Amino acid sequence: MTIKRLHIIILLTMLSMAVRAQISGVIIDAVTGDTLLYPSASYKGHHIAVSGDATGHYSIARHEGWVLTFSAVGYQSKNITVTAKTPQIVNIKLKPDTKTLAEVVVKQKRGKYSRKDNPAVELMKRVVAAKKKTELANHDYYQYNKYQKITLAVNDIQPSDIDSGFFAKKQWLIDQIETSPYNYKLILPVSVDETVTQHIYRKNPKSEKDIIIGEQSSGVNQLLSTGDILNTALKDVFTDIDLYDDQIRLLQYPFTSPIGKNAVAFYRYYIQDTVYVDRDLCYHLEFLPNNQQDFGFRGDLYILADSTLHVKRCELTIPQRSDVNFVENLHVTQEYTKLPNGEWVLSLDDMIVEMKVASFLSKALVTRTTRLTDYAFDMLPKQLFKGKAVKRREANANMRDEAFWNQYRTVELTKGESGMNAFIHRIEQLKGFKYIIFGLRALIENFVETGDLNHPSKFDIGPVNTVVTSNFIDKLRFRVSGQTTANLNKHWFFSGYVARGTHSRKNYYKGDVTYSFNKKDYLPREFPKRTLSFSSTYDVTAPSDKFVHTDKDNVFTAFKWAPVDKMMFYNRQLLQFDYEQEWGMKTTLELKTEENEAAGRLFFQPLNASVDIAHKINSLSQSEVGDYIHNGKIRTTEFTLQFQLAPGRTYINTKQRRIPMNLDAPVFTLRHTVGIKGLLGGDYAYNFSEGSIYKRFWMNSWGKIDTYIKAGAQWNKVPYPLLIMPAANLSYIVQDETFNLINNMEFLNDRYASLDVSWDMNGKILNRIPLLKKLKWREYFGVKCLWGMLTDKNNPTLARNAGDPTLMVFPEGCYIMDSKRPYVELVAGVHNIFKILHVEFVHRCNYSYLPIAHRNGVRMMVRMTF
Repeated sequence: MTIKRLHIIILLTMLSMAVRAQISGVIIDAVTGDTLLYPSASYKGHHIAVSGDATGHYSIARHEGWVLTFSAVGYQSKNITVTAKTPQIVNIKLKPDTKTLAEVVVKQKRGKYSRKDNPAVELMKRVVAAKKKTELANHDYYQYNKYQKITLAVNDIQPSDIDSGFFAKKQWLIDQIETSPYNYKLILPVSVDETVTQHIYRKNPKSEKDIIIGEQSSGVNQLLSTGDILNTALKDVFTDIDLYDDQIRLLQYPFTSPIGKNAVAFYRYYIQDTVYVDRDLCYHLEFLPNNQQDFGFRGDLYILADSTLHVKRCELTIPQRSDVNFVENLHVTQEYTKLPNGEWVLSLDDMIVEMKVASFLSKALVTRTTRLTDYAFDMLPKQLFKGKAVKRREANANMRDEAFWNQYRTVELTKGESGMNAFIHRIEQLKGFKYIIFGLRALIENFVETGDLNHPSKFDIGPVNTVVTSNFIDKLRFRVSGQTTANLNKHWFFSGYVARGTHSRKNYYKGDVTYSFNKKDYLPREFPKRTLSFSSTYDVTAPSDKFVHTDKDNVFTAFKWAPVDKMMFYNRQLLQFDYEQEWGMKTTLELKTEENEAAGRLFFQPLNASVDIAHKINSLSQSEVGDYIHNGKIRTTEFTLQFQLAPGRTYINTKQRRIPMNLDAPVFTLRHTVGIKGLLGGDYAYNFSEGSIYKRFWMNSWGKIDTYIKAGAQWNKVPYPLLIMPAANLSYIVQDETFNLINNMEFLNDRYASLDVSWDMNGKILNRIPLLKKLKWREYFGVKCLWGMLTDKNNPTLARNAGDPTLMVFPEGCYIMDSKRPYVELVAGVHNIFKILHVEFVHRCNYSYLPIAHRNGVRMMVRMTF
């Protein structure tokens, strides 16, 4: 009996100690006495925080000597220091946060707007003129540290959702829910990305760089092998805002800054009053676009009422009538701080964006928190500016310990952000999760992984959309593809496919081995690409397939608006070296040997041939010519050198390709190919040169104009397969840099120049038409021109070239352009249909007399833009 009592005493003592190790209570409104909804209690600096429930009750571990902070949205925080005398039950009363800017004198009431003799306009002209005097670039050197945190969360969770549905009986999921201090709604954080950057500047010679010294990311992006897509996209779409730039890039569009050089013409300004902001007297102005449907801001400016006329604080949002897609609410807050030397610098830059892609999907909240500190103007070492890259990453940036983050993290992580890894781990334990993530990966990434959560995939099967397709020679065609990943080896990568044509009964293959000189996270094409690769391929193709930017076996591009019956088998071996530099220069070296065998209505008949293959093939019906016919072979060996300069371009990496994100910078490309006769069986010697320029022009509220200019020349006498053919797109899917209504090999030239101009007016016209503007459609116009010529030495139709052993008879459907009459096609389209669909009507203006010409057509694509 004594032993039993002893056990009871010990149990009661342990229970008492456990209770003693907790602090609990209820948090209420100090004015009304009402309990507060989902308050929080946290030990700041120790990454321990809890969220109270809907009745204001909380419970948190006891840590004597630590400062415990109680807070709730819309209330002033309260701190207590936990000591031995602190009771187990601590009830807290929080006062409402009524902090406001003190009004002094109201200067002007809003009425009919006029720029003439408007004091607000005159003030803003002075503000714009004063910008140059306050630029940090006036110093010989400057530097600062920037801490940035980007959080993605499920937004606007209702209390009713917590008590039922997916959240029910999942306490670990409920524990992740917290109240956003920005929009006062319940949110579920699902990813957080933190970056610490050192920004440096030198005036002479001018150089400006961002050095990433710390970087870490956690959340749902960990569930996808190419999860960096999420972080890269968020950083590009919700990029930093510099109010002192004339144009502010946001949502991948340029917005006119309210203090930009063209701001007075774009915005309307109203002086509201003079106020004190942190003891500094400021002019308070409100502003909004002349037309609120334009891509512009509205908000408040607080301008220092002194000789500097510097911005002290600004609050930006977008008008409710704005035509920006997916964004329900956007708010930017910036604050400037005075340094000891008297200069004003940006210190706070916060952004919250509430988004909704579709009514049946959950809403999202993106929170970008930025703090800039440690400004200095001392001379900086020359080695910091070494290299042309504007951004570089320290080798150990992704391996920083907690001490580093405690030093540089200027904004504490919330409870949900600090517990992100544990949250993701619990998601991985959900029943059936592995099947859900399997389907999502196949849908989003177009590949099927062979690994699992504990053993990352070393080999991916795909692309999925190339398994079944068709073409003129094979009819139905089956293909199995795959690639290794960096989980197998960080430097060596292998990929390839095997395919089978049901009608041709031929087997095809491609094998590729790549060595990456720099370690990769998942695939060898990640920027910067520095690889040496070798591939061997045997397959069938149409000459126009090389202009399609996606895989030629993509099932969606298999549907053609015209018969593609001129095809060829090719046996290709390619050795390629790619070297990209961080500042945008890419160098490519290629050595390729290839044998082509004509099929279908394609044939290789030299002018001196004794057998008229052309007549034989042209006499066959469409069904007869579909069977393979031996129409001759040619073999080439060529060496190619290419330079491409794309400064400032950023990319997202998918498992199938690399997609450029930032298209604002120009792109210059220069390429030369030398054909070597006699090397590895090459039949011809030739030189082909080509150059191109891409440039995007932003037209402020009138959208953007994309321009592609290309030119090239084949300098030697060559058979027609080595002449220049137009970039023809025969699918119904829109392909950039291609012609929509030119047929496969329709024109053959040895000199060419092309111009492709498209103007996305961003709804400037359609969104001003009554009723139609509710659809939020956006107009799109374009013109595509091709000038080409065939010099006499490569013209097989001239009598002087009869019997030439090099030149070949043109197949049916191939023509010679009039050098004085360029080919022109016009494009008129509408995009943003249901926010995802882009449809174009295309019209061919000339050369319509040709028997294969199509005058008009419709093309489409899936396209999502803000």
